[in-house]
Amino acid sequence: MTIYNMHESKTHFSHLIERVLNGEEVIIARDGKPVARISPILDDVSARVPGLDKGKVSISPDFDAPLQEFDL
Repeated sequence: MTIYNMHESKTHFSHLIERVLNGEEVIIARDGKPVARISPILDDVSARVPGLDKGKVSISPDFDAPLQEFDL
């Protein structure tokens, strides 16, 4: 992780993008305080497949019945 101030980041933006493309995370700071993070976009997110957890959850027929401790 590398920290650059605003002026440096504007001056060397293409260099910062090259570092990000190589997998590095870059932090942009204003007056020494971090304000933004530039990180690579990860493309290896797998697609969602509906129904993978089918049968793993069961809901009781009386799930919405009043609880005994709350009966007045």
